[in-house]
Amino acid sequence: MIGWLSGRVVHQRADGTVVLDVNGVGYEVRVAAVEVLAPGVVAELFVETVVRDDAITLYGFARTEERDLFTLLMATPGVGPSTALAALRTMTHDELISAIDDGDVRRLSSVPGIGTKTASRIVLELRGKVTATPEVVAPLATPLSGAVGEALRTLGYSANEIHAALNGVTLPEDESEALRVALARVRRA
Repeated sequence: MIGWLSGRVVHQRADGTVVLDVNGVGYEVRVAAVEVLAPGVVAELFVETVVRDDAITLYGFARTEERDLFTLLMATPGVGPSTALAALRTMTHDELISAIDDGDVRRLSSVPGIGTKTASRIVLELRGKVTATPEVVAPLATPLSGAVGEALRTLGYSANEIHAALNGVTLPEDESEALRVALARVRRA
């Protein structure tokens, strides 16, 4: 399996596929960020290799977080590699995670190839499994126990909502009491 490629872009097709010259071998890679990969540019891509009965296709990403999200999206029933790539072309990594975490079905439905039913399925399958980069959700000033945070996410609260309501709050040691206090704070926010 190919996990990373570095080489010069030889050609870019209209569908977002680039041909990458890696030491004299041309690899066709479908990329998420097509605007920065003009011919002649040296590119380093983290690659997800998708093997099907009729083809082996390479998908390239600037960051490992994008590749990991692509893989998670493909694990959702009804989402294939083309749809997952379209999602990463339509929204940034953090915007996509935010939409999933907030349960924003309408925003996810704006991605070509994703309808309301598939967007709902993505939210159901991935909510709580994806995390934003530190720039989007800063760590809490007070550590939040994993069980309390997981319980709040299970109840439908996003990481941003939890962060806004609990930042700087000292929770009791007892998990059930901590959950009661945290839930009251999140509901008020």
